[in-house]
Amino acid sequence: MKGRLSTDLGNIIIDPDVIATYAGSIAVECVGIVGMAAVNVKDGLVKLLRRDSLKHGITIKIEDNRISLDFHVIISYGISIGAVAENLISNVRFQVEDFTGMKVEYIRVIIEGVRVID
Repeated sequence: MKGRLSTDLGNIIIDPDVIATYAGSIAVECVGIVGMAAVNVKDGLVKLLRRDSLKHGITIKIEDNRISLDFHVIISYGISIGAVAENLISNVRFQVEDFTGMKVEYIRVIIEGVRVID
């Protein structure tokens, strides 16, 4: 479902892919996030996505103009998972709500892997 905002000038419709790409670009800027992950269900393999494929690591639902996001991420080794997730949720919630004008109902962070970064 697409997001819909009504203004004095008319309706604005926001495609979920736009929100997912925007949210993904915010997420990869967070400290401790190596990148978004894609999981091959058949093999159970996790793959680090390139920066131009960020939306593929995000599942988005929009119901009644409320956004729900699931992030599949790979994090840096040695950094607190709780701190990384809290930072991602806080940054994404604020910026996505500001960008879209819609409320973010929840953000779920699924850690798919850990990478050692030099």
